[in-house]
Amino acid sequence: MDLEKRFELVKSIGEEIITEEELRQLLETKEHPVAYDGFEPSGLAHLPFGIFRPMLIEDLLKAGIHFKLYLADLFAWINNKMGGDLEKIKLNGEYFIEVWKAAGVDTKKVEFIWASYLANSREYWKKVILIAKNTTVQRANRALSIMGRKACEMKEVAQYFYPAMQVADIFELQADICQLGLDQRRANMLAREIGPKLDWWKPVVVSHHMLMGLEGVKQPEGFDENKEIDIAISSKMSKSKPKTCIFIHDSKEDIASKIKSAYCPERIIVNNPILDYSKHLIFRKFKTMKVERPLKFGGPLEFSSYPDLEKAFKESELHPLDLKNAVVEYLDKMIKPVREHFEKDAKARDLYELVKKEKVTR
Repeated sequence: MDLEKRFELVKSIGEEIITEEELRQLLETKEHPVAYDGFEPSGLAHLPFGIFRPMLIEDLLKAGIHFKLYLADLFAWINNKMGGDLEKIKLNGEYFIEVWKAAGVDTKKVEFIWASYLANSREYWKKVILIAKNTTVQRANRALSIMGRKACEMKEVAQYFYPAMQVADIFELQADICQLGLDQRRANMLAREIGPKLDWWKPVVVSHHMLMGLEGVKQPEGFDENKEIDIAISSKMSKSKPKTCIFIHDSKEDIASKIKSAYCPERIIVNNPILDYSKHLIFRKFKTMKVERPLKFGGPLEFSSYPDLEKAFKESELHPLDLKNAVVEYLDKMIKPVREHFEKDAKARDLYELVKKEKVTR
């Protein structure tokens, strides 16, 4: 694949890229740049994690990116996930790996790395201290939003380790590209500031889209100076809100019930979660999107691009209920293979049962 195609493929994943010029230079000078994304093992997998993330990784692999999936068990422990029980967090991480395998992540091309393994290195902790020494208290407080928390919610000193550790991860993992969601941009920007100060490098930030929750837009919570990004962070689909979230274990009936009650007002295209899934999931996976409807309502429709679908919806040529019904069909097609893996594979099923019964703590 030539440089321009690789660049466009990586660019298609980024909702925000800092910077495109640096990304192009990186692809020019490295055949296989390293990108990473990190996850706190906690709770059951949902659409953003179990369907959307694997699709993006697939495209990055096509572009020649070497991808590292980081199981941030120590971070989940610091953040008091799974009741702060590290052993339960590790089991949740094993479940995460099963999810990625079921979703088609090529385990021969992707590295799985645990935070607890990385933390065995003395050099890692040296990096953490160096980063902390070059970060002001004010800057660290601002970066706490990467935990999904604000400074006023902090109860333990350990939680203040989080930003410095996340930045240290980037350099310990030798990551050229930080390929995380927009909600992690503050840690990534801190890495870009710190890297040159310590004679390291300045990682490129390719922040991917965050799928909306079923209830639609939420009021910003003051996590970022950029209002649009803050809205996206506040409105993202969250596992801690199961009624506004679709899980990879949901049956088709579950998916239909949740989509039926989702926010999707007629003709409204901004902050519409059903259109969001159509754009970022369905049209990324399928070449066309077919909407079945009775002849008395105009018969079936088929769209070859998302802009065509959006236009039809905006102009009332497509009713919200018909769109919702179509989205249910396509989401079930994507979720079904993953769901069935956990129904048929004994190891996967046992891990699912263990995670399902545990109380997920924020």
